[in-house]
Amino acid sequence: MSTTEAPPATVGDGGGPDRVWSVDEHLDDILGAIHPLEPIELQLLDAQGCVLVEDVTVPVSLPPFDNSSMDGYAVRVADIADASTEFPAVLTVIGDVAAGSGGAGPSVGPGEAARIMTGAPLPPGAEAVVPVEWTDGGSGGGPATAFRSAGANPGDSAGEVRVHRPATARAHVRAAGSDVRAGDTALAAGTVLGPPQIGLLAAIGRATVLVRPRPRVVVLSTGSELVQPGEELSAGQIHDSNSFALAAAARDAGAIAYRVGAVTDDAEHLRDTIEDQLVRADLMVTTGGVSVGAYDVVKEALAHTGDEDEPGSGVDFRKLAMQPGKPQGFGSIGPDHTPLLALPGNPVSSYVSFELFVRPAIRTLMALPDVHRPVVRATLKADKELASPSGKRQFLRGTHDADTGTVTPVGGAGSHLVAALAHADCLLVVPEDTTALAPGSEVDVVLLTR
Repeated sequence: MSTTEAPPATVGDGGGPDRVWSVDEHLDDILGAIHPLEPIELQLLDAQGCVLVEDVTVPVSLPPFDNSSMDGYAVRVADIADASTEFPAVLTVIGDVAAGSGGAGPSVGPGEAARIMTGAPLPPGAEAVVPVEWTDGGSGGGPATAFRSAGANPGDSAGEVRVHRPATARAHVRAAGSDVRAGDTALAAGTVLGPPQIGLLAAIGRATVLVRPRPRVVVLSTGSELVQPGEELSAGQIHDSNSFALAAAARDAGAIAYRVGAVTDDAEHLRDTIEDQLVRADLMVTTGGVSVGAYDVVKEALAHTGDEDEPGSGVDFRKLAMQPGKPQGFGSIGPDHTPLLALPGNPVSSYVSFELFVRPAIRTLMALPDVHRPVVRATLKADKELASPSGKRQFLRGTHDADTGTVTPVGGAGSHLVAALAHADCLLVVPEDTTALAPGSEVDVVLLTR
């Protein structure tokens, strides 16, 4: 996993191998070439996190009928108008109405009540529901806290109930259509489907929905020195962390991520592996092998993929005016022109590059409205002045305190400091024209958590 960087060149020098791209130019190039995936019909749980591409109309009102919001008794208002603890209204219980019971249920006449459960339809003649706590529960004693078991007390539903408080019309009654009415728009196209939206779709009877699907992202790391976690290290070897971090980041962005074990520094093997993975990729991400080292295998394997058999395809390897993450690659490969982003191999470089370039690409494929992480202004909290290279946009790891509006750097500028990255929750942005940042300076902060 080579990390050697090419000598500096002039920004915006008109193209060619010596051109240095700005961060914004590289991002615009990526997002200009990536388009949302075609809509598909998905089962509700599979559609979580996806963007709706059609307006969903309510077929049947919610709730579809007047129903009780409490366990209690369905009554006529006039019968309990003067009810009190001292002088309760005594009503004849004519039967039970349970949730899910079919038919109209018993009709409530003058001096009568029907025992009713939460969610059960309001029976004919009833105008309100009094909670069981406002009654004696049919016991003939004081205020009840719950119904007695109908099975254990079969006479309850055919006896009397004493009501200790009056109620107004429609009290504790959920009106038909009080949530949504038939013909209303339940959810508009462009809605991101979270748990409440999935619940609403289920409530109105939708089993499937038309959405932009979550993109399938294949993450592949390169380097003969890489060993999988859990395996013993030999001399000169390190554990592969990038593919795990980037696969997790792809999931966090909303994608379905597939992690491929590290590929050795062999161009033919890498090309074969990528070709094998194209069948399940809407986007491919590689890490390592994009600079100018002798074993920069990604650059060697993909620099000439755009040929007459694949018009419009090919991967362009370029230098960016940023730190970390100067070497980058972007293009498309395969017969379907699958987008590929080639990231540097140092852990911090690869993760910062993912946040800046891959995450927006994933969310563009999903047609999500917010493709970028939120950016806020914060005051630098540091013991000393921070240096930054001239002409490069630097991204330092930091912790952001929303209460005080401050940001504190975490670790140094080294692109190998993965432990510091694990303790950061933001990226502190130092502009290209700033070479020194004094404590107390106002800076842009990219929030990595929400």
